Amino acid sequence: MRFLHTSDWHLGQTLHNFDRCHEHEQFLSWLIESLVAHEVDALLIAGDIFDNANPSAASQRQFYSFLQQAKQRLPHLNIVIIAGNHDSPGRLEAPRPLLEGLNVTVVGHVRRRDDGEVDLDELMIPLLRRDKSVAAWCLAVPFLRPGDVPRVDDAGDPYQAGVALLYQRLLDNARSRRAPGQAIVALGHCHMLGGEASEESERRIVMGKAEALSDAIFDDSVAYAALGHLHKAQRIGKREHVRYCGSPLPMSFTEIDYAHQVLCIDLEGETVREVNALRVPRAVDLLRVPRSPAPVSEVLAALEALESPLLEEIHRQPYLQVRVRVDGPEPGLRARIEAALEGKHVRLAKIETTFSRRDPQIHVAVPDEELDQVQPEDIFKRLYLGKYGAEAPDDQLAAFGELLLGASEAAGGK
Repeated sequence: MRFLHTSDWHLGQTLHNFDRCHEHEQFLSWLIESLVAHEVDALLIAGDIFDNANPSAASQRQFYSFLQQAKQRLPHLNIVIIAGNHDSPGRLEAPRPLLEGLNVTVVGHVRRRDDGEVDLDELMIPLLRRDKSVAAWCLAVPFLRPGDVPRVDDAGDPYQAGVALLYQRLLDNARSRRAPGQAIVALGHCHMLGGEASEESERRIVMGKAEALSDAIFDDSVAYAALGHLHKAQRIGKREHVRYCGSPLPMSFTEIDYAHQVLCIDLEGETVREVNALRVPRAVDLLRVPRSPAPVSEVLAALEALESPLLEEIHRQPYLQVRVRVDGPEPGLRARIEAALEGKHVRLAKIETTFSRRDPQIHVAVPDEELDQVQPEDIFKRLYLGKYGAEAPDDQLAAFGELLLGASEAAGGK
């Protein structure tokens, strides 16, 4: 059997208020063609289908249109989808009765039996060959909230212990049910210990560090663990068969150099024969100018020298992050940047400013006992010092004073 592992589509996501529908549409079209070209038998989607729990009608249409087209092109295709931490389990599962008729399985919730125990059978999905025989069992485990996992008394971390126990019970159940030659594939949305996270776009899924799970939960009986949540494609614990495929699009400028891909896995009996990465074409470029923060004059020169292809369609124009290093306030910075970009076919998404003289040792907090004695001007001076590492200049203090006066007069007039 051959299956594709993908995750973290984040349909409906915007990049600094720019809609990304075109990019997602290009990815989904490419994915369908890849499924056909590689004669894939199953598609496993490891969560975060949508970017938020209340996705737009447009992003939902995009998702269900993809499912319909994929099944139309490949009627035999097994599709298994689990909810991620960004998804609404209930919303994702709502069309489940209709989708099951297409051999599309959606697992959003961890269900319990009447006795209160987790219904393990609901999380075990058979992956069928074209002749309808079972090639593998997929342990489809959605993002687990603390209330979803079995209770483990006297555990150092009840959540981690509960997750480990749930996977152990699932594996025991799978081993008892599978016939010789049938593989076990784990599908999960979680943060594994040692996984490298994106700086800007990945949401903490459990308070503190409790979400970092050990890869020991996947023992040698697991042929492959298809993981979602982390946007960078990576192996966990240097194990070839425990992997994040990563997101198909860069979700922030920190992901500009990620190798976005889906993974193509060939099973042979109970084991993996081969894992191949299929690189996702980038429909829209992300640019950082300059690559590292630089003074304003250098940045403006780099922007004026920037060559951009003639792309009249707005949705195809590259996103641009401008990285500026400053010593103090730069009034009119955005206007100067926009002037330098005049005639360039790019979309200014973000201006990142860093401060040359900022001193992290400077403390600007005011003790509680001094709050009633501190004047607004004093707070402004502290904040300025903390941000720029220098005393506020007279013109800035004068401007702040004018703002205070105007606010006071406005309040008095009410």
